[in-house]
Amino acid sequence: MRVLLVEPRTPDTFWSFRNALPFVGKRASNPPLGLLTFAGLLPRAWELKLVDLNCRPLPAADVRWADYVLVSAMLAQRDSLLEVIATCRAAGKPMIGGGPLFTAEAADNPGVDHVVVGEAEETAAALVADMEAGRVRPLYEAPRYPDLSLTPLPRWDLIDLREYATMSVQSCRGCPFDCEFCDVVALNGHKPRYKTPVRFLGDLDALRGRGWRGKTFLVDDNFVGEPRRCEELMGVMIGWSPATRAHDVP
Repeated sequence: MRVLLVEPRTPDTFWSFRNALPFVGKRASNPPLGLLTFAGLLPRAWELKLVDLNCRPLPAADVRWADYVLVSAMLAQRDSLLEVIATCRAAGKPMIGGGPLFTAEAADNPGVDHVVVGEAEETAAALVADMEAGRVRPLYEAPRYPDLSLTPLPRWDLIDLREYATMSVQSCRGCPFDCEFCDVVALNGHKPRYKTPVRFLGDLDALRGRGWRGKTFLVDDNFVGEPRRCEELMGVMIGWSPATRAHDVP
């Protein structure tokens, strides 16, 4: 199975840092952590390619190569997503969409063939089986907010880390608050779910093993939502070093 994963372009806003990136010699501020994590749920025997449109245009040859195109998008990326959909439709490629945009607009998605709603840890196995059998359903919906012990290591091998200003890691999802300006609770729930400190340090070890020595950004919905847990994780992060393996942390 050949799968092309596509991250749409982020518009030129404050959050894209488009005009600042040339000063540091980078193409994008952060990697597409959602796609990289989802890629970790796919079989290792499959052939995967990832194209981040914040770094380069979508090659027509990659679209022709793929059996399926997987795309993850936020609401702000809608315009770029529509261009990707048009390109893939013209090439006759089936598309699978996931991420915040599709979770919020599952009943009115912008034109993909199949939609994954919610977090994918507990739906990926069914999707993979159906892709292999050639009978992918229109909708896959997460039955609950999954335990983060099910979350795989991101497939850092699918990108060139040198193109990004920072790397992204995640230690928890969800937020105990209900701020009117934020949709996190609608996407990831009120009850925060956490990776264990050992598991989180495994993410840092994996990045370091790929040669990353730059800045790392925690993308948690609310890192300080539970102060005692925050203190615990900060303690093990302070003690983390290349010589300290994750399994040595109490």
